[in-house]
Amino acid sequence: MSTGNRLSDNPPRVEKLAQMLHFQDKAVVSRMLVKNAGGSVTLFAFDAGEGLSEHTAPFDALVIGVEGRADIVLGGAHHALGAGDTLLMPANVPHAVNPLEPFKMVLVMLRSPADAAK
Repeated sequence: MSTGNRLSDNPPRVEKLAQMLHFQDKAVVSRMLVKNAGGSVTLFAFDAGEGLSEHTAPFDALVIGVEGRADIVLGGAHHALGAGDTLLMPANVPHAVNPLEPFKMVLVMLRSPADAAK
């Protein structure tokens, strides 16, 4: 996967998501895998007890669990997310990520064509 802004920045290769980013004590770490006008793909690693407080995003997003478990609060509803699970988060809906143990996830931000043109 590309670590630059375009898919063509690096030659294609198969990688293991769980091994691309490591947990750090009492921290949230991230690695941007792809970013372009259509959106972005970011891998996150959360230590247990570290998360993201409630916020909104202007774009639809897809969360994909990679390792561990988390409670994701979306519009006030709780969703249990584990490895291999996905959750679609609509734009502008408040959400928070609360890891129940060390947790890794991929966040795919999907910009609409109108947003990408800006």
